Amino acid sequence: MKNVIDMTRRLKTKANNGKKTNRKTKDDAPIIDITVKREEMILSERRKVRRTMLSEFIAAFAVVPQKGLLRVTLSDISEDGAAFDVEFDAGHFKVGEEVAMRVYLNHETYFPFVVKIQNLRGMPEDGLFRHGAHFVKGTINDEALHHFVKFLETVSASLQTDQGDIQVSNLMR
Repeated sequence: MKNVIDMTRRLKTKANNGKKTNRKTKDDAPIIDITVKREEMILSERRKVRRTMLSEFIAAFAVVPQKGLLRVTLSDISEDGAAFDVEFDAGHFKVGEEVAMRVYLNHETYFPFVVKIQNLRGMPEDGLFRHGAHFVKGTINDEALHHFVKFLETVSASLQTDQGDIQVSNLMR
């Protein structure tokens, strides 16, 4: 770590002939730590892309015993868990409840996993309940789920938005 410059001392004092002083001179430039702001921007961009991708691309369902499948909207996903929304009319799961879920990759193919509800928030203005859940480890598809989340994170870093590119209907030579 000999290539790291400790800027914290320079924020408060400036050496002056071996003495420390708190005086500012007209030549002093403010030192701004942008690390926190940069991390906030990265998180904000990552969440925005991830949420767009999940809400429009991936079909997710909760398995409700004796009733069937309940469509949910994944709003966020990470290595540890996911947030998903359920419409108000459908009700909500209870905090502490384990819920079997499915992510469909197409109309017929899915992989199951299990989550445990950690928090619940009613959002009446949007007409939904937001559930925060952790993945239950040691259950079905731990490894597949891990790779799926990594895939989403990797793809999210390079997603682009279609700006209405023109599509070609046929090629003539």
